[in-house]
Amino acid sequence: MQRAIQQQTVAINRGLFLVRYATAEDEARPPKVTVAPDHASTKHISFLLHPDHEEAVLWQPDSSLVVRAMTAGKLSVQVVPTQEGGSAAATVKIEPLNQGDAASPLIPTKKRNGSRSGLSNIRVLGHVAAIGDVLVNANQWIAGPSAPSRIEGLCIDWPGKPPNLEIHYMVKTAQSQTTFAPKMGLGSFSGTRGKAMPIVAVMLELSGPDAKNFQFSLEAIFLGSPAMRVIGRRVVASGPTGREPLVGLRLGVEKIDPLAQPQKKSATRKPTRSESRVRVFRSHTKQPQAAV
Repeated sequence: MQRAIQQQTVAINRGLFLVRYATAEDEARPPKVTVAPDHASTKHISFLLHPDHEEAVLWQPDSSLVVRAMTAGKLSVQVVPTQEGGSAAATVKIEPLNQGDAASPLIPTKKRNGSRSGLSNIRVLGHVAAIGDVLVNANQWIAGPSAPSRIEGLCIDWPGKPPNLEIHYMVKTAQSQTTFAPKMGLGSFSGTRGKAMPIVAVMLELSGPDAKNFQFSLEAIFLGSPAMRVIGRRVVASGPTGREPLVGLRLGVEKIDPLAQPQKKSATRKPTRSESRVRVFRSHTKQPQAAV
């Protein structure tokens, strides 16, 4: 009898990541988890392993290893039962490791005025089904064209935000398709974690005296639909019927000339791959970064 093998590819950015085997459905006979870079990423992704191990394999929950990515790439996460007829259900969390950013006393004024440097401080956290919390910089994809996956919650932060500018956002989930969740400010989480309730619509708005100087640039992919791009001080994105799960999101804030005419919302479309059919891990926890 052939053993069931579950596998999924996860996109990661440049950096360090902790790959942690969190839970297994069958704790008595947990499946093994093998992590490897995909073919195109082999030269740029390496592993830091325990001295007693030579392969990037995790054998039971509460084990972990470290991934070092010199550039953005993809990891293949494979779950294999250790015995015939054994379970292949596990939760693996991929958590970014960082040392923080050094404060630069030489350019605080530029950051407060919304320079390119200040705009690049925007961080977007998305809770991705069966992967967990994924943190990206401005204008980087959460899930998206290369690795579409259901996004269940969002949190936006902007250290150094101009003092006279406010950002609020809210989402609709699959459970309540006609009603947005309460409006949230920077640093607050909107949506759910681990409840299998993907976002089906998202709304963001800028307000305050400085709002006329900025606009959102939002790209979103909803399951089975082309990618869309929306710009403006208030943006709303959803699929054709309002029921399609959000499977890719890229968000940035742009500085605009306050004397220029307001730009209308526009949408550009490009084809996107349909969502992966692979379902490797079943996550019953609230948290981050698992795979598959």
